[in-house]
Amino acid sequence: MTKITKFPSALISGDCTTSSLRLDGGSIIDQCIVTAGESGTFFLEQHLLYVVLGGSVKLACGRQTWTVGKNEMILLRKAHSVSYEKHGSPETGLFESLLFAINDELLKDFLTSQQINVPPMTEELGAQVSPMSDRLVAYCWSLSPYFNDPSQISPGLLRLKVMELLYNVMDCSKNIFRQMLQLRQPVRVDVHRVVEENYTSPISLEELAYLSGRSLSSFKRDFQSIYGEPPATWIREKRLSKARQMLQSSQMSVADVAYSLGFENPTHFSRIFKQRYGVSPSAVNS
Repeated sequence: MTKITKFPSALISGDCTTSSLRLDGGSIIDQCIVTAGESGTFFLEQHLLYVVLGGSVKLACGRQTWTVGKNEMILLRKAHSVSYEKHGSPETGLFESLLFAINDELLKDFLTSQQINVPPMTEELGAQVSPMSDRLVAYCWSLSPYFNDPSQISPGLLRLKVMELLYNVMDCSKNIFRQMLQLRQPVRVDVHRVVEENYTSPISLEELAYLSGRSLSSFKRDFQSIYGEPPATWIREKRLSKARQMLQSSQMSVADVAYSLGFENPTHFSRIFKQRYGVSPSAVNS
């Protein structure tokens, strides 16, 4: 199983590659062009606008799946694990996409500059695939020369290009823009659903609280009233129980099981597994 890759930190660590544009040391536009099928999993540390310019990609998050085709896009919330499977165009064999990390501060600056007041959200807007307008498609292709020599692109110019993206989304895709507005004001949603969908991801309690539309203290209080124990204790027990089941019923390695359930350090996973069950995970796996 492929280890979960964090987006965008894994893409901006080290030297900037020819396929990535960096802004403010954190925001990023990543260009992906592949000639064969590729699959893996991203953990989203920032909101992601996923744009497909050629071929298609199948995305899965929790119980939801989407297929994003040519000249389509989808906005995905941060603090989720999203698996992907890319497919090339029948005509060219290429899969081409752009990944825009939507930074909270950048979005806030845009809304402030446009004097847009975010209305109270009473209903959660789920992610959905949206068609791109001709203007948005043309904008995305206009970025191609920027990837030839990213080190020569000034931060000011790149910031303007990201703002141009937000202007185009606001004018051309009301559905995606409404979802962006909701990113600034998370809707209060069911704690049980948020936890059950995300406990296997490398996600912090602060991020779970964010997804539920609560402060950290409110999330912990509501969680305790539902489950009768602190969230960190419950999540660890659920992950360990799931890990034992996977080790007993599959041929996955200990490291693969650990990574797939959100444990970033297999050694730490092995230690707490043995503390819980009295045997090492490798003994269960043999």
